[in-house]
Amino acid sequence: MTLSELTSALPIHPTKSHSVYRLMRILVHSGFFAKKKLSKTDEEGYTLTDASQLLLKDHPLSLTPFLTAMLDPVLTTPWNYLSTWFQNEDPTPFDTAHGMTFWDYGNHQPSIAHLFNDAMASDARLVTSVIIDDCKGVFEGLESLVDVGGGTGTLAKAIADAFPHIECTVLDLPHVVADLQGSKNLKYTGGDMFEAVPPADTVLLKWILHDWSDEECIKILKRSRVAITSKDKKGKVIIIDMMMENQKGDEESIETQLFFDRLMMALVGGKERNEKEWAKLFTDAG
Repeated sequence: MTLSELTSALPIHPTKSHSVYRLMRILVHSGFFAKKKLSKTDEEGYTLTDASQLLLKDHPLSLTPFLTAMLDPVLTTPWNYLSTWFQNEDPTPFDTAHGMTFWDYGNHQPSIAHLFNDAMASDARLVTSVIIDDCKGVFEGLESLVDVGGGTGTLAKAIADAFPHIECTVLDLPHVVADLQGSKNLKYTGGDMFEAVPPADTVLLKWILHDWSDEECIKILKRSRVAITSKDKKGKVIIIDMMMENQKGDEESIETQLFFDRLMMALVGGKERNEKEWAKLFTDAG
């Protein structure tokens, strides 16, 4: 698409049309678009890249809900309070900005809770194919699985469909799963992972532990250990999370890790961990 075609297709005020090029220039530099000669007219235009493909609403792995959530004013406002937070006793900049924790805010504002659940569901769709296609061996021999903090169940649904012999349970807060319907080998259970995790061969923790402090993570892991040993047999805990300072990472992935760690600091008081920090968590949890 040429610049003139792009400007015509967007609801741009005539006095602002000359600024579209300046916006596209930074988006090309950032890798969200690419410039190339168009075959029909030999005129230079813009094309989508892998990054911008993932922002199309009709893309099967669209991350638009995740981006929409991260750019919501409720989640961006805490960054304006970072300096104030460093000088007070509040647990997070989110608390400083809104007077309550992120989780309490979601309980009081259903719209934010829905926004967050949609964001987590879009991320789950992105990693589901990798988990099911490349990690099939992890699920061999399992009869039951609990997706702790599984939200609306996007990942658990995919696992239940791919492995119909596994009884899958999604555990999340009662208000999250209240109106959700299960299927033949998928059910939803309202509860608190800090209090108890339903018994199962496997406990799945996807993007859960990075939301919490070390002390809180140890509580979750101890509850998980009880769940996988309650039937007089040893199960396993599957953790899907980042590992900081991973030597296999390139510059872009390292930057992503650092940004996510800062996001955890600002919103929920958790953190991304390196290998030694993960090992200590597991040891302390027994």
